[in-house]
Amino acid sequence: MQDEPNVNFRTWGQDSISYGPMELPALVTWLKQGRVLRNTWVFSEQRGEWARAGEMTELKGLFKSTVGAPTAAATPGITSGSLRRIKILADMDERQLDSFLQYMEVLKLQPNATVFKKGDHGDAMFLVLVGELRARVMVGGQESTLAVLAVGECFGEMAVIDEGPRSADVVANMECLLLKISAGALKKVFREAPALAAPFLLGLSKTISTRVRTLTKRYEDSILFARTANQAT
Repeated sequence: MQDEPNVNFRTWGQDSISYGPMELPALVTWLKQGRVLRNTWVFSEQRGEWARAGEMTELKGLFKSTVGAPTAAATPGITSGSLRRIKILADMDERQLDSFLQYMEVLKLQPNATVFKKGDHGDAMFLVLVGELRARVMVGGQESTLAVLAVGECFGEMAVIDEGPRSADVVANMECLLLKISAGALKKVFREAPALAAPFLLGLSKTISTRVRTLTKRYEDSILFARTANQAT
């Protein structure tokens, strides 16, 4: 006896983005989280039609048990407005930012807390909402600061692309509030909402391009300095 094929659904979000395909258990989870409301349009691939969630046989019974229940928030206390300071998210509008928040986690750090160490497996990137951090390497037992990471900056972005080892330590200089985007969460965005992933990838590409240019300029300056020093001697 063959297994019955999976029935997939798509939802039309308040940000005017289509999410899916997803199976019924994932759709029910979104309902419990408050991401699917009674008037949310849902497309059933089995029936080939759109319908309001509150009118669907698979979902309408669930709304009675969730009325008045608190909705889950992946990022409590964080609003789309607070994300305006993050440079990599500059190409997203308010509704897209609200949706993208669902895929992030909040991290609160105390001064001198280590986010990750050089050589650690990379599986996430981070956005700085509050505070300041530094990227460092230890050479001969002494610390060398590679960069200072302030509000609006991101770091660890290469890890969501290749999931390779970290190239430096990152340590909090003061109390910090970070948003974490795991490689798994980003893959989920690609799968569920490609239209939401597009502006994020544009911002990520701009950030990586800027850093490559900065590193190239520093390398050129170091060569020029070395040649000048050699000529002086």
